Amino acid sequence: MSMTDAPTTPAGRWPRQIKYIIGNEACERFSYYGMTGILAGYVSGKIAAGGLGQTEDYTTTVTQLFIFVNYFTPLLGAWLSDKFIGRYKTIFWVSLFYCAGHGTLACSDFFGEHGKMICLYVGLTLIAFGSGGIKPCVSAFMGEQFRPDQSHLMQKAYGAFYWAINFGSFFSFLVVPWVKDHHGYSPAFAVPGILMAIATFIFWRGKRFYIIVPTNREKQHAGFFKVFFTALVAKREPGQTFWEAAGTKFTANEIAAARSVFPILFVFATIPMFWALYNQTNSTWVMQGLKMSNVTILGLKVGAEQMQSLNPVLIMLFVPIFTLFFYPRMGRFASPLKRMSYGLFLAAAAFVLIALLEKRLEAGEHLSILWQTWPYVVVTAAEVLVSTTGLEFAFREAAPEMKSLIMSFWLLTIAVGSLLVALITQFLPHAGPHADDASVSSGRFMLYAGMMFGVAILFSLIASTYHYRDKAAAQGK
Repeated sequence: MSMTDAPTTPAGRWPRQIKYIIGNEACERFSYYGMTGILAGYVSGKIAAGGLGQTEDYTTTVTQLFIFVNYFTPLLGAWLSDKFIGRYKTIFWVSLFYCAGHGTLACSDFFGEHGKMICLYVGLTLIAFGSGGIKPCVSAFMGEQFRPDQSHLMQKAYGAFYWAINFGSFFSFLVVPWVKDHHGYSPAFAVPGILMAIATFIFWRGKRFYIIVPTNREKQHAGFFKVFFTALVAKREPGQTFWEAAGTKFTANEIAAARSVFPILFVFATIPMFWALYNQTNSTWVMQGLKMSNVTILGLKVGAEQMQSLNPVLIMLFVPIFTLFFYPRMGRFASPLKRMSYGLFLAAAAFVLIALLEKRLEAGEHLSILWQTWPYVVVTAAEVLVSTTGLEFAFREAAPEMKSLIMSFWLLTIAVGSLLVALITQFLPHAGPHADDASVSSGRFMLYAGMMFGVAILFSLIASTYHYRDKAAAQGK
């Protein structure tokens, strides 16, 4: 284990290497959201304007399947980092595939219509592998940089981590659409590639300061799946529990670590519905915004793509307000699962608002893009309560040997949510005259709101029975 920085950092200050991790995350998120911010417009846009000319339902399916793969590959990243090469090497080497994906999209203008579709699929696949592969590692890697006497700094550190994510995404939603409007899609896709290269360089620069935790293989610690499947097929003696059946092959510590996974997964089981709603801010909400009137603010055109920048701006405001003002005053009502419960109900409310806007558009009204402000405010508050808290919950509740795995399962909830949207889009067609546009309709938005409300109630019931490993978290500390 490299401990270069550990002895020199006071207990009351963050380790110096945290700035490299947060800087890397800001640039990486610029690259990701810069690309996804124009993706829906690119796939559904007119061919004459440089787009691919696909339907709204096809666009929804492509974007949601991309997100699904993007958040499914963390399982691979966790496996690589925990079992073989460690978190630092996984983050660094997989980032190179990420850069290659952006490069592929940037070269799409050199090909015809068919070639552009191939570039789209290849580029999105490489980006999904790169982005997804590093996701379970970065937040866990940051947590590992704190010594036990610095653990009280983690809540604010994860808040800063999430703030950096949205600092990067805010500028991406402004810069990349501007480049697209003035120079076309290929240069617009190139800009996120450049930022991803910078992100990789920043992360590499902090190498000499990082605390490198040995992999499970180096520590000769059995992974979750090995312990679980051994217990599953083992012959149990009378009165022996499921996990005790693995005791002949694994240590008590290995069994305890594996055993800690299932209670967390039980909590995670209802979270995909939240992501099914939230991830539509990059697809159906954008396509709704394309039917609204643009506005000019301080000389900058604000349309559907630029409107997405409101989300990171609000997060940069909400994270410190929630973390420094609300949570300390809420006591045990600010425990992680209670916060997440509040967020799920707010997500349902956001889709009620977006459905009401769509109903007015369907009635022939002409609306300004600024009408989407209130849905963005509500869904952003929901995101802070669910997403930021979910990262903290996953890290604090996971056994040390299972942190990347638990992070990957958290990210898998996002994948399942996007897959759910893709399946609903494909198999629940609209009965009206616009069969290819069902995903952007008031009825579909209200369906999601109703489903989310039901899941929020279920989550609240599950949360009330959860027993925290970290007793301080149960008290909202």
